[in-house]
Amino acid sequence: MEFNSKERFDDRAINGSYDVWLKNHPSALSSFDEIKRVAYEKQIVVFLDYDGTLSPIVNDPDQAYMSDAMRSAVRKVGKHFPTSIISGRSRDKVFQFVRLNNIYYAGSHGMDISTPSVSLYYGNHKHQAGTIDEKGNDMVNFCPAQDFLPRIQTIKVMLQEITRGIKGAMVEDNKFCLSVHFRCVNDEDNVGVLKEKVESAMKSYKDFRISEGKEVMEIRPNINWDKGLALRYLLGSLGFENSSEILPIYIGDDKTDEDAFKMIKNIGRGFPTVVSSTSKETEALYSLRDPIEVMSFLICLAKWEKDCTLRGG
Repeated sequence: MEFNSKERFDDRAINGSYDVWLKNHPSALSSFDEIKRVAYEKQIVVFLDYDGTLSPIVNDPDQAYMSDAMRSAVRKVGKHFPTSIISGRSRDKVFQFVRLNNIYYAGSHGMDISTPSVSLYYGNHKHQAGTIDEKGNDMVNFCPAQDFLPRIQTIKVMLQEITRGIKGAMVEDNKFCLSVHFRCVNDEDNVGVLKEKVESAMKSYKDFRISEGKEVMEIRPNINWDKGLALRYLLGSLGFENSSEILPIYIGDDKTDEDAFKMIKNIGRGFPTVVSSTSKETEALYSLRDPIEVMSFLICLAKWEKDCTLRGG
């Protein structure tokens, strides 16, 4: 598919009704016949965010479980298409939530990737190392922020001290990045105090950056890496880096997913799909309202491929 450039993503809701917004970002479910037509005899590669996409957003990030029905849908998609989850969570944590062995995982916003082979694009990168998984399989771990780990732990202790005095705030260690959650901070003034303290404390760490998601502050190394580059890395590790036959599908709900949407548009074909029940600026071309619609879309995708296989084409 050919893409035209769109305006830069802004996490604020835009003016206008959701119905009007849908005209520019049509439902991937309603557009499924078009997706099937474009994808016919192409290689679909699926990429998924986790929180807000495969699981609902919840107050306690440790309780963000996906349903058994969603797990079944992802398993079926992974059976028919190369499938990866790219999450801001640590890779180990998102695996504990998903518990599927037929898909690939990238944690820390793509700064911690594990695949069976090196990426064609990053074959000589110093942070790409071979390892053996628990089943004895050869794997490659790619961690471009490896050198930052000691300072991340230092920053975590500092942030824990800051949040200790603000009821409802908490720090989540996602290995190569840190999340300061304030969804459960009831007093808006305390949210402002928290942000001010975190921003002030981080001024001493010039090689880190702060971004804001859905009631969370993300602190991560200021390196040239994001979910879009993680998507390209995964395509390379799966042997699709230079293939004209691939059609990437990326489904995500957060600001950090916009980099992946832009990468698909740069590739020039595929289906960048935002999960949102409100109108907002986005680089995505398609939309799904919530994790329930995501599950329905994944079920349709797996069923279509299964039917094609049974028909022999």
